Parts: sequence; C-alpha cells; structure tokens
Amino acid sequence: MSEPGACVDLVVNAGARSGAAALATVREVLVAGGVRDLRTHEATSGGELAAALERVMAEPPRLLIVGGGDGTVGAAAARVAGTTTVLGVLPLGTANDFARTLELSPDPAEAARELLGGKVVDLDVGRVNGSAYLNVASFGLSVEVTRRLTPRLKRFLGPAAYAVATLLAFRHHRPFAARLEFPDGDREPLELDELLQVAVGSGRHYGGGNTVSPTASLDDGMLDVYAIVKGRLRDHVSIARLLRDGSLIEHDRVRHVVTRAVDVVTTAPMPVNLDGELAATTPAAFRVDRNALHVAVPARSRAARLDGQA
Repeated sequence: MSEPGACVDLVVNAGARSGAAALATVREVLVAGGVRDLRTHEATSGGELAAALERVMAEPPRLLIVGGGDGTVGAAAARVAGTTTVLGVLPLGTANDFARTLELSPDPAEAARELLGGKVVDLDVGRVNGSAYLNVASFGLSVEVTRRLTPRLKRFLGPAAYAVATLLAFRHHRPFAARLEFPDGDREPLELDELLQVAVGSGRHYGGGNTVSPTASLDDGMLDVYAIVKGRLRDHVSIARLLRDGSLIEHDRVRHVVTRAVDVVTTAPMPVNLDGELAATTPAAFRVDRNALHVAVPARSRAARLDGQA
C-alpha cells in the first residue's frame, strides 16, 4: 500500500516486550520497501508515547505505523480515529490481540512487509464514556487481572502471564451486581447478580488470544456483551476452556447479547479495563464508532469481511 516518497511516521514503544530490539530491523524493511520520507519516534514511557503521538498528529501523516502492545496501539487509534491517516500496527507487545485480529504476522519485520504490500480497510472503534478502545472493555475480574499483570511478570512469562494473573485475581474476587440498559430499545434491560465479570467487545480477540464470540468482528457495527455469573469452581474451569474460541457464550453461567449500544450501572462505581488500561469507571455508556479507523492489513487478512457494506 506504500508509495515511494510517501510520508510515514514510525512510533515505537521501546519499553514493549520486543520494542527496542525490533526498531532497526523495521526501519530497514520500510526503507527497502520504498518509504523515503520516514520519521522515527521512540518512546520508553506512557508520557513519552503520548507526546510523540501529539507531535505526529499535529501534522497528520498519510501512514502512521505504531509498534507496541495493545495499550500502545489503542493510544494511537484514539488519536487517529476520525482522521484520514492510515494506521499500521507492528506486534511488539505480550498479547498483541489487535494484531492477531488483523491477522498480522507475529514477526515485526514480516508484519512491516505485509503492511507495505497490503490493503486499507475501515474498522470500528468502541467507546466507553467517550474513551476509545479496540478489543474489549470489561470490569470485574479482568480489572484485578490487569493490576496483577505487572511488566515484570509479562517480561518473565510472556503470554503465560495472563493465566497466572487470572488465577491470582480469582482468589480475591468479590461478586457484584449490574444493570444493563439498551438505549436503542432492541432488548429489555437486564438485572444481573453474583457476577464474576462483564465484557463488552468491539473487536475479536483479547487477553492473549481469547475470542469474544465465534461471530465477533471489528467491522460489523455491533458490540458483543457477555456477563459471567459466579458459580462453582468446576463451572469456571469449564468456562476457561471455552475462552479461546469464544464458545463460552453458550455456557449456562454466561449471558450473551449483541447490540449497538449498552449502558451499564453498578451499585458502586467500578473501574473499567480498556484493552489492558484502567481508563473508565461505571456507570458506563458503551457505543460503536462505525468505520472510524483506516487500518493497513495484509492482503490476505479477513479482519474486515464487511468492509464497505452498510
């Protein structure tokens, strides 16, 4: 998709799992692929990343390639959504769920080659109280998992860190109640008690390769909502086995709905996890920003099967 001489900004989170090691190699791939006007920005903290994205989007490039994990990509997507800039992604984090949804190669250099020879699709952006997210927004057990998922644990265990953090969080979790209201009137409100977790998916993958539901898509204009009701230990073990392919939505301890908008109220305010970042609080209004993001994907990618359809 690149043209010789096209302006490209490359922003890399050097603090990501594979960030610093991949930077030089990715630069070589981009230059060899025909990118002549390449501006590189390296960040080692959240503050530096925010500053780099602000500088880049002050004069929006034709293509912004971001290297990092889902938190880094989400921060870039929030800046790019609604503009004409195309977003490219290099998987340099631990989970790389958005890159997995795009069907990018897990190798950063190969992913860069795929972007240069790929296509541009329009994808949805989820929003919680106005804040953007790409994969899943959730509250309950996932928040405790995020708090235990330290950079040290991710660096030491890689993707296995998610399973370890989940086991640690489960031991201290307290059930909660929530009311789900649907402002479009497409279904009746739901009163749910003894909950383990509520998740609202805009994308397809989350949590290191788990799937929101078998039919979840980044370009269908819909939110997949599931709520897990607390049960016996064996119930949760069986649900955990179904997370990978999304078939947990068929479990009798899981409530699942598909909607364009949902408002969630809890008895007390609860933090909401947006793609691994605690960036919102209940009560929360979940919406879909339809086709808000232009994204470069491999030519073979099926991430936007509905792209261009009403």
